[in-house]
Amino acid sequence: MEGHRAQRVIEALREELDELIGYEMADPRVEGVSVTEVILSPDSKKAVVRVAVPGNDEKKHREAVEALDHAKSFLKSELLHRLQMFRVPEFKFETDLNAATGGKVDFLLRRIKRGRPRDGEQSAS
Repeated sequence: MEGHRAQRVIEALREELDELIGYEMADPRVEGVSVTEVILSPDSKKAVVRVAVPGNDEKKHREAVEALDHAKSFLKSELLHRLQMFRVPEFKFETDLNAATGGKVDFLLRRIKRGRPRDGEQSAS
């Protein structure tokens, strides 16, 4: 998948998953969970979804991931309808350990860095 399209797909998946988990799922184990990052495989068949779980309780982190694993089919079917994609990737959920220690800042810094020209490239100004 070409780079620009892949980034659009990744961002759309992250936004929609965050909304689905935050507002559509009634499972109390995912309360307060937010999607921090989606990492898409080069063939777009698999995606690692990193989620921020409030608190530092390992048991709560594990329960949230189990709840999301259980809801994979619901999430995939909703994404098919919302994003009108031909194929939604298989998800692997994992907790984002950086989220408790400023993961949002890291995420924003990565986005800013991607927007800058690479070393050796000249901006068209």
